[in-house]
Amino acid sequence: MSDLKHHILQQYQEIRQGLKEPEMIQQIRKRGIELFDKQGFPSQKIEKWKHKAIDTLLDTHSEGFFEIQKQPDPFRPVNEYFTCDIKDIGTSMYTFLNGWYAHSNQPLEIHENGVVIGSILAAFEKYPELIQSYFAQMDPEKIDGMISLNQALFTDGIFIYIPDNVVVEQPLQIVSVIDSFSKIMVQHRHLVIVGKNSSLSLVHCDDSIHEENSFINNILEVDIAENGQLHYYKMENKDKQTLLVNHTFVNQKRDSRFISNIITFNSGYVRNGIQVNLNEPGADAKLYGLYLVDRKQYVDNQVSVLHNAPDCTSNQVYKGIADDEAGANFNGHIVVQKDAQRTAAYQVNRNIALTDDAKITTRPFLEIYADDVKCSHGATVGQLDENALFYIRSRGICQRNARMLLMYAFANEVANFVEIDKLRERLNDMIKRRLKGELTICDQCMLHCSDEKNFTFDLDTTKFKK
Repeated sequence: MSDLKHHILQQYQEIRQGLKEPEMIQQIRKRGIELFDKQGFPSQKIEKWKHKAIDTLLDTHSEGFFEIQKQPDPFRPVNEYFTCDIKDIGTSMYTFLNGWYAHSNQPLEIHENGVVIGSILAAFEKYPELIQSYFAQMDPEKIDGMISLNQALFTDGIFIYIPDNVVVEQPLQIVSVIDSFSKIMVQHRHLVIVGKNSSLSLVHCDDSIHEENSFINNILEVDIAENGQLHYYKMENKDKQTLLVNHTFVNQKRDSRFISNIITFNSGYVRNGIQVNLNEPGADAKLYGLYLVDRKQYVDNQVSVLHNAPDCTSNQVYKGIADDEAGANFNGHIVVQKDAQRTAAYQVNRNIALTDDAKITTRPFLEIYADDVKCSHGATVGQLDENALFYIRSRGICQRNARMLLMYAFANEVANFVEIDKLRERLNDMIKRRLKGELTICDQCMLHCSDEKNFTFDLDTTKFKK
């Protein structure tokens, strides 16, 4: 047994003995640690981890082990240590500090329309039957060591319940903040339930106050009932010392709609795994992603869409730009089951490598068992288009700005799928700053960057190749 794995098992024993939790959570943790003890950390022997596995990164990341903060900090008003400039879009913000839901004395908000928002630990105590129906429903044979590790050691997470026939007009925002000078391990377990004919927009940000070593291993589980709708926006702008692993599992029922947009600006190592199950006819999923990496950063997107019922649709558009010695991987998997007739599934992954040392790998994959389907996939890895570059420079624009404009035209497509107007404006601004080399890890909110003077160019963008 490795020293790190032994340390994890010790952390489990300390959490088990130190926290007074309902029997249900104790059993969930027990199942998780038993699986992790068998699986260990994913290695390159596992197909989906072969490009850059987490085990060696954790072993060599730096001296000492990551520790879990086993109790929440005493409550402090969020504005004392964190400011977010996203308030213009009118979100309701819910903050997690070092793995724990930050609140004074209200772990759960229960609204008049039946909406419940707050700590998942508090929800386990107040709504155990509801939680049990949706929590940790993944097939144990299909999860890896990172998922079982989260199940064993999660500290807290958001619980959002939207009852039937409720439209939440105001977007909700989750901000996970790390404010620690020590090596910290954070494992959130989020659960979102959207009822029949209901809808919600959710913005999810990961941020750090200090640039210290951290290991974040999140799981988000989503259930969308008949004709329900969820717009999910995930923004990642972490420091180079961060190892960030996200798992998202979505179950959709009849005529439901799920739209996700995951944008990675900065981090040492990021892995975004998303699995969408279209379980009943009429379900629709739209999955968008953008990753902008440089130096020695690495981002890995693992996207899986399972068409388990007829008459469902899905569309994936992922784009990436890698500079310097950065790396990126995209693994897109669409499965169309035997009875999932009249499926429409599309997948596109486009990448630009700005240097010879930047390494990008992509694997779009269709697995089809039905015969009445419309499916396509495609992937490209290339450089900036020289003809478009010449066209821009012929208008009197220098090479540096011409390159930046081409990259912006390429990347901006993904941000334009964001349906919250103010958020889309902020993201467009951040993309410009990132491509110009001005955006690094912000010392506050990753969207605290919208005051830059705007500039416009009158160009025929039809000349640009996407």
